[in-house]
Amino acid sequence: MGEERHKCCAVVDLRQYTLHPGQRDVLIDIFDESFVEGQEQYGMHVSAQFRDLDDPDRFVWLRGFTDLPARADALNGFYYGPIWRKHSAAANATMADSDNALLLQPIDLEPGYPAFDAPRPPIGASDIPPSVVAGAVYHRRSPDDGFTKYFADQVAPVLAATGAVLAAVFETLPAENNFPALPLRDETVLAWFATFPDDTAYAEHRRRLDASPAWQTEVLPELTRRSVAPPQNLRLRPTARSQFH
Repeated sequence: MGEERHKCCAVVDLRQYTLHPGQRDVLIDIFDESFVEGQEQYGMHVSAQFRDLDDPDRFVWLRGFTDLPARADALNGFYYGPIWRKHSAAANATMADSDNALLLQPIDLEPGYPAFDAPRPPIGASDIPPSVVAGAVYHRRSPDDGFTKYFADQVAPVLAATGAVLAAVFETLPAENNFPALPLRDETVLAWFATFPDDTAYAEHRRRLDASPAWQTEVLPELTRRSVAPPQNLRLRPTARSQFH
């Protein structure tokens, strides 16, 4: 199963859209009804769709590809195909900015990260899971900065000890954007995602993390030293049809 997760997601797009006020649910309805299977028929894996709990106008999602050539083929197929042609005007009308996107590769995918054939609620499902998917995007100095090893050795153990169940860790895939119609951010990052059964469990994790001497006196200062900008912290609610929850 772990192999399948890596195979389907050897290349990953992390996309964060800033939407016009009040338009997030409009986009999610279009996305969950038309763009999940609409994209997957071209071979990509739409693993996650989220509402950002700290920004009512942000929609966050992840899609994976088996490799870079498959990414180019899939994106060309979808964005020049009938489903995008039919719904693009309505989807684009919700968006103030759709260029916040990163090209990533997995460092670690755990059982909490869905494989391609993981169960997904049917079209029309409306029950939003109570779970929280939280994480962070760290802005690194360079691909050879030792950040990945530092995260595995020092950061991940403290996250786990305070109740975070790590599901996925990604880093920048240093490759040319092979679908330039969709821009990508030109920077080096490490991104992680962890799952929590509900808001209470997430709040308890944050309480324990804030009270952790190791986190406050060792990890946070070192993360700051190794980063070129403050991290983006994520607190996300899966949509009704998200596999990742």
